[in-house]
Amino acid sequence: MTNPQAALRQHSPSAERNREPILAVLRTVLPATGRVLEIASGTGQHAVCFAGALPGLDWQPSDLDAQARASIAAWVAHAGLANVRAPLALDVHQPDWGVDALDAVVCINMIHISPWSAAQALFAGAGNRLMDGGVLYLYGPYKRGGAHTSPSNDAFDRQLRSRDPAWGVRDMEAVIALGAAAGLECDEPIAMPANNFSLVFRRRRGAVRG
Repeated sequence: MTNPQAALRQHSPSAERNREPILAVLRTVLPATGRVLEIASGTGQHAVCFAGALPGLDWQPSDLDAQARASIAAWVAHAGLANVRAPLALDVHQPDWGVDALDAVVCINMIHISPWSAAQALFAGAGNRLMDGGVLYLYGPYKRGGAHTSPSNDAFDRQLRSRDPAWGVRDMEAVIALGAAAGLECDEPIAMPANNFSLVFRRRRGAVRG
């Protein structure tokens, strides 16, 4: 008999490849316990991997796309994890994210596949919802000093902009500046496989909320 949940589980080869390097960083920067909001969870593979490896965290996946949310729910059901919640339909541009008082926000491979306004809204929303000392974790490709870090990232950027001129690989310095404006200080960038970076932001204690 065909399992209808299995048919809903989408599979991303890149998510399969990068989950262990990302998890290695998350183990060092996320708290042992607390509530984590994952924004743009995609297939849901990351959510079940990270929540399974970090059982002290209450993991809240989300995605704006209905098919992605169905895939996330199917992966969660398949994994049978008690610390992963049902996915939220979350648009960072909207004032109500459906969650508050967060210990961490995780956002992987989103800000280059969305308009710059999404990055601005992500930082504003995270800055308002993270507890003092809370972490915002970003992963993806970035330019440094206005230049691409590899020819493959240059080609990827051109491909993205051909699909939507509002998309594209972002300047790391501009992203870090968004964090500073939202009361979020960036740790030293962490080089990752395939010319990507992990950016870890921490909410300054006592920073004014927007």
